[in-house]
Order: sequence, then structure tokens, then C-alpha cells
Amino acid sequence: MVLIVTRASGPREASGTGQRPVSQVREMNFLLAISLAPIALQHFLILAAILFVCGILTILLKRNAIGILMGVELILNAANVNLVAFNRFSHPGTATSPLLSGQVFAIFVIVLAAAEAAVALAIFLNFYNNFATIDVERATNLRG
Repeated sequence: MVLIVTRASGPREASGTGQRPVSQVREMNFLLAISLAPIALQHFLILAAILFVCGILTILLKRNAIGILMGVELILNAANVNLVAFNRFSHPGTATSPLLSGQVFAIFVIVLAAAEAAVALAIFLNFYNNFATIDVERATNLRG
């Protein structure tokens, strides 16, 4: 038995009229309310905090050097989200000339992250050539 909500008579049984069940109508109203909610600064800060925590956990729990590098990249991406979000909500500029300082800083962070990744991969390749592993706990006898 399926119930249908109509404006005049309230809930009634579905009789092939093509109307939606009550649960489906409620679900659609909920999804519509969520999709129309504005995205505020808090949403971006929560996303950045989740990325930062994932990066810290990756750094602390991974023994592989590549995994640690991925954790560092997650932390840098969290910083990028913060930079762009604070720029957007603190200094939005005007419609004709938006202030893009947060985006410019984020691009600098991305360039620095790419350079850091290149240097780190070179170090990892050198370490692998010497020890035949990239397990960071085996790096006790490095020589300069």
C-alpha cells in the first residue's frame, strides 16, 4: 500500500495517477533544501581540516616514503583550500575586478609542492639505489 500526498485531501492510496509516494516527496524536498543552501566559509574550513587530518594521519601511519610524500601533499592542499576560501570570503572585491590574492598564493604553493615532490623523488630514488627499499625506518645509516 503506497500513500500519496495531495494538497486538498492529504495522504491517500496510490491509484495509478502518477503521483509520488510521501517518502519520496519528503526525500526530494530534503535534497532540494540541501542543494539550495549557500556554501559558507565554515564548509571550506571543515573540508580543509579533514584534508589536514588525513595528511597528518598519512604521515604518521605510513612507513613508505611515497605515502609520507602523499601526506605532505594533502597538508599543502588543505592550506590551498584555506587560502582560497579566506580570500573569497574576506576580500571578495567587486564583480568587475575580483581580488585574486588567495588564488595567486595557492598557485605559489602548488609550484612549491611540485618542486618539493621532484626533490623528494630524487632523494627516494637515491635511497632505493643504496638500500633496495624505500622503507623510511631503514634510513638509520645515511651518510652525507
